[in-house]
Amino acid sequence: MDIVNYNKAAWDTYVDKKDRWTIPVSEQALEAAKNGNWHVVLTPTKSVPHNWFPDLKGLKILGLASGGGQQGPILAALGANVTIFDNSEKQLLQDKTLSDKFNLGIKTVQGDMKDLSVFEDNSFDLIFNPCSILFVENVLPVWKECFRILKPNGVLMTGLINPISFQLDEEHLQIIYKQPYSDIDSLPDDKLEALTKNNDPLVFGHSLTDQIGGQLESGFCITHMYEDDWGGENKLDAFFPAFIATRAIKPL
Repeated sequence: MDIVNYNKAAWDTYVDKKDRWTIPVSEQALEAAKNGNWHVVLTPTKSVPHNWFPDLKGLKILGLASGGGQQGPILAALGANVTIFDNSEKQLLQDKTLSDKFNLGIKTVQGDMKDLSVFEDNSFDLIFNPCSILFVENVLPVWKECFRILKPNGVLMTGLINPISFQLDEEHLQIIYKQPYSDIDSLPDDKLEALTKNNDPLVFGHSLTDQIGGQLESGFCITHMYEDDWGGENKLDAFFPAFIATRAIKPL
């Protein structure tokens, strides 16, 4: 299966379905951001601390796999020079529409997050990557590309998922899948068929070695992290936080 094109079409469908991660921020949120009242997320509920960000005025930011008009427009309203890179053309259109309407100057680029060759070395001051690496089969090329296109002392912020959350049967809270988890390789045929019939994106549960160790192996230094959960939407919230947000820098 061609995962890149399959997930591209699936996220286009999610835009049509008005999935929560495809609904752009409101005009009121943009106005509030301009007045200093703002937040963005890497994971479902917790806001990224403001002190994770350098001064945003004129900062060159890449929103990596962050189409949908949720984070990029806020950062652009704060004065950043924002480029949004995403696999889904309809997700990118959410950002473009807001940018055109409110003169935010957001650039949009369509492509696979494992291949950032459209960008030169040392192109960005900050990469903002809300929880999306679960949609790629191999996350290690993502970290290497992020390191390459960041300027020295540049910042990578990313949302990760604890791989055990993919291995559990949510209803019975039993481990039923081995690591590494993959919708394609782990699910029985009937469950995989149900996902594809519903045009749901297919996901991959990367090990913490690949998610965190992979950043370190690529040359990053991790400076901050926090955990998050689904905000009460999932039974697993009662047992452990399924999400991790990290802040890393590319050393000088």
